[in-house]
Amino acid sequence: MAVLELAIAFFVLAIIAGALGAGGVAGMSMDIAKWLVIVFLVLAIVSMVL
Repeated sequence: MAVLELAIAFFVLAIIAGALGAGGVAGMSMDIAKWLVIVFLVLAIVSMVL
């Protein structure tokens, strides 16, 4: 659950940074959030299978 919470936090950070005009921070935060969601999905699928 912690991975999903981190992904949501980075997504919110990206939205706030984008609204304030910090495009580099927003893009990097979205990339991190995207990878954390992928990791969460992989772990969720593995835990369902096992």
